[in-house]
Amino acid sequence: MSGAGQDAWLGVDLGTQGVRAVAVTSDGRLLGSGSSPLTSNRRGERHEQDPEQWWRAVCSAVGQTCAEGADPRRIRAVAVDATSGTVTLTDRHGRCVTPGLMYDDGRATVEAEQVNALGEGQWAKAGYRRMQRSWGLPKLRWLLDRYPHAVADGWRLAHQNDVINRRLVGHEVPTDTSNALKSGADAAAVCWPEKVFAALAIPTGVLPGLVLPGTVIGEVCAGAAAECGLVPGIPVVAGMTDGCAAQLASGATAVGSWNSVLGTTLVLKGVTEELLHDPAGVVYSHRSPSGHWLPGGASSTGAGLVAREFPGVGLDLLTDEAAPLLPTGLLRYPLVSPGERFPFVAPDAVAFRSREPAGRAEDFAALMQGVAYLERLCFDYVHLLGAPTDGAVVLTGGATRNPVWNQLRADVLRRPVSLPRHAQPALGMAVLAASACGDPGGLDRAAAAMVRPDVVLEPRVSESAHDEGYVRLLGLLVQRGWLSETVAAHAREGTAS
Repeated sequence: MSGAGQDAWLGVDLGTQGVRAVAVTSDGRLLGSGSSPLTSNRRGERHEQDPEQWWRAVCSAVGQTCAEGADPRRIRAVAVDATSGTVTLTDRHGRCVTPGLMYDDGRATVEAEQVNALGEGQWAKAGYRRMQRSWGLPKLRWLLDRYPHAVADGWRLAHQNDVINRRLVGHEVPTDTSNALKSGADAAAVCWPEKVFAALAIPTGVLPGLVLPGTVIGEVCAGAAAECGLVPGIPVVAGMTDGCAAQLASGATAVGSWNSVLGTTLVLKGVTEELLHDPAGVVYSHRSPSGHWLPGGASSTGAGLVAREFPGVGLDLLTDEAAPLLPTGLLRYPLVSPGERFPFVAPDAVAFRSREPAGRAEDFAALMQGVAYLERLCFDYVHLLGAPTDGAVVLTGGATRNPVWNQLRADVLRRPVSLPRHAQPALGMAVLAASACGDPGGLDRAAAAMVRPDVVLEPRVSESAHDEGYVRLLGLLVQRGWLSETVAAHAREGTAS
């Protein structure tokens, strides 16, 4: 079947380097896709983009999607995700009047200290301990300091996808609690913490309204339809951050399920019924469109070391050499950059080996194994916090191109893992659009219908062979003072089950 005549759902992903759009049927058939590049202005801690190019890129990507075969008359709803923590200010007419401060812009150092000093109790209540200088709220305070006339002129905070949503519907729009999390939104109560904002001298008039992701916030207006090649009247659904969108695209939406993303670094994202509180501030949670919570954390370990440590060597050759050596007695703690943030916080952490490798093959085997051991420790950590970890585990990210590494991760985790056919954030937004305006079964049902598993890997019988090495690595991390004995003891208990 070609998908002709079926309902279609449009997802748009605003990334750092470009915009991507996909149109997908209710049963997961890709009808069309498109992309358009974005350019940045980077200098020191500054990272800005021109918000006007966001709209031009969206129109180009959506236009390509329709031209490729997605009949705009079949599109039933659209949702947009964006980079987390990217903000700008808009005037009374919704026009951007400042550059877009991107997700990793690091200029709001002083403002972050103010935000944490005055909002410590609120941030703890929200499930995390501190805001980072790259988050939205410190950057909002930074912008208001640089534009002292902003409040009097009626300027307002807008997240990256708010800019696009307003252009799509042609009128003022609320923001979603996912993108607004780093701007201080209380996702549980779906409101702004007014006392904290008053203490920070941020008037409520600067803030947009708040809704949960998946809320219909308007319809595509005639002007936007003409520019993008859409049909007027298509519902526009409040989206999420790009990381959350990728989680929806993995299909990990049910309570107890997890999406482990292994790219340059390792990111673990799951689903819990209740908000997960982490006294160490390692894990923080977004609100799911279903009303559940999406806890997650990002490690400094990952596949980013491969190209750096083995330049000019083909991945297939490295893997073929290393595979027969697994499990290896050489233990590695493979950090992409100094300092760890998940599954423990250790600013002074550095990469290490338990001994010198016998050669290239053993070193690469230990790298893959070390990342897999850290992944297992991430699961043990969230389990210690009270998160259910007995659901499906979905692997995504660039490292999934290595089948040996995928199988190794299943073996170390001692559980089946699956790899979806498509796991891009734009697909996650198509799933969200379908869950909001299509089948009343909700997010889990839409994800199950639209996300197609490509491979399922079972752990091999010999998976327990990794338990000894895992326990040894725990001991080395404890000895260095980075991992607490409480976490290590809980992880050791898991090897006995």
